[in-house]
Amino acid sequence: MASLNKVLLIGNLTKDPELRYTPNGTAVANFRLAVNRKFKDRSGELKEDTCFVTVTAWDKQAEACNQYLHKGRPVFVEGMLQSRSWETPDGQKRSVIDVRAERIQFLGQGQGQGRPGGAPGADEGGGDQPVEAQAAETVRPEDISWEE
Repeated sequence: MASLNKVLLIGNLTKDPELRYTPNGTAVANFRLAVNRKFKDRSGELKEDTCFVTVTAWDKQAEACNQYLHKGRPVFVEGMLQSRSWETPDGQKRSVIDVRAERIQFLGQGQGQGRPGGAPGADEGGGDQPVEAQAAETVRPEDISWEE
């Protein structure tokens, strides 16, 4: 039987990424996306639904997300669903499904958010230049290019 685990999302960050490091020094960043959907209900009234999704990026990709992504910034994420389970200290079982990022494309400045730290294009006012962070094993901050 065939199977496929692929997720494509475009949304806005609900807050700045949270960057942490594992005990062996591997960077991991988590951020939440708000993905909006507009539709008409049965009566023809326009409705909007928002889905909140947690995304996890690893290694250099996590560091690039921490550097360039900020609350409100639109982003395209390609990845896969990942399930995690754990037990709380009081014995309750918990589980969550989130997205493990394989490819992230930074889309624009978002809601009044500029590029921090003098990043390329910071003073040009053109917030549509996408930045792409490829798989965590291959991207380095100096490899990120701002497309015209």
